[in-house]
Amino acid sequence: MKNRLLQELVATRYNQGLWSMILFALIWGIGMSCKPEEDIVLRQIKDVVVDATEGPKLQAQAVFYNPNRMRMKLRRITVDVFVDGKKVAAIDQHLKTVIPSQGEFTVPLEVSLAMEDIGLVDTLLGMLGGRKLNVQYKGALKLNYHGMPLRVPVDYKDEVRIRL
Repeated sequence: MKNRLLQELVATRYNQGLWSMILFALIWGIGMSCKPEEDIVLRQIKDVVVDATEGPKLQAQAVFYNPNRMRMKLRRITVDVFVDGKKVAAIDQHLKTVIPSQGEFTVPLEVSLAMEDIGLVDTLLGMLGGRKLNVQYKGALKLNYHGMPLRVPVDYKDEVRIRL
């Protein structure tokens, strides 16, 4: 009698463990299949305008490309902006933008610049002389793909000429 109860208890525990492993593998498989095949790519930053009326602001259009066959939703952009290696701004925008499948999409950016970090004299001389600045955008995009949150890294470099 004791052996039979012990065998049933072991069998029950074994079945519970087996079902738990199967359930875990199923959930893990579904979670891994919800990842897009390729990352979204930042193609360019265009229409860059520096507005110095109320304080130095940079307005631009970020052009991204989604190479995947599924559309997604862009929820947040968190990107630091570096000019000649110095951090001058941080972009932190909350969005609800639908990303089309296998296509380009544009996101408007508005950034408050910290000109003291670049150096006021260097900036003024650069604007008057039409100096080229090396600008780097580094951070991440936060997306929803099939309801699953994803983080896509951004690292884009560009050379910008500033003129008055």
